[in-house]
Amino acid sequence: MTTPDSGPPAPDALPAVGPDARDDEYSATVLASHWVQRPDPGSVPTVLADPASAPGDATVLRFGPGVTAALARRPCPTPPTLVTPPAPRRRPQRHALPVLVLVAAVLFLFWREPTASATGVREVSVTAARETLGCDTTAGIVGVVRTDGRPGTLSYRWVRSDGTSSDVRHTTVARGQRQVRLELLWSFEGPGRHAAVAELRLLTPERRSAEIRFLYACP
Repeated sequence: MTTPDSGPPAPDALPAVGPDARDDEYSATVLASHWVQRPDPGSVPTVLADPASAPGDATVLRFGPGVTAALARRPCPTPPTLVTPPAPRRRPQRHALPVLVLVAAVLFLFWREPTASATGVREVSVTAARETLGCDTTAGIVGVVRTDGRPGTLSYRWVRSDGTSSDVRHTTVARGQRQVRLELLWSFEGPGRHAAVAELRLLTPERRSAEIRFLYACP
């Protein structure tokens, strides 16, 4: 009587592997040798035997390339040092000289502007109220400066024939003002006879002068 083949016998129960089968950190997969699928010739997985596993046909398979201790201890490569080339020399700009010349010309024009716009003097004259003065009299003398109407400042002084003179005085000429009056009071006292001369000396914006003669007579 022939007994039909009932197939391969059931595999025995696998024993617990390692110190604790429920340990979460334990990641080994243990299979019986007849349940292990052999890899293809083209792909060779890493197969390491675990000395802690039970003896017999049990085999430990670890999947994945992993990181070896030698690679873990290998220092990171140092990037190469970049050498910065020296900055090129700056060539002198060709336009520097024309710019300097232009700036100098502008400054010169600004410096010349006050002189160019100064008051222009047309005429200077001096008159007196009387040609002959009596005893203990004050002579009223008036100097007149005629201008071209441009604004500016006049500097002047009075010089008398008795050897005295006034301080330098200044007067402002407004725009459009074409005549400036400059007055002098000269007093005489006591008996005597004196031929007096009063001179107006204009100092700026240009040098000019004018004078008047009169007589002081006191018997």
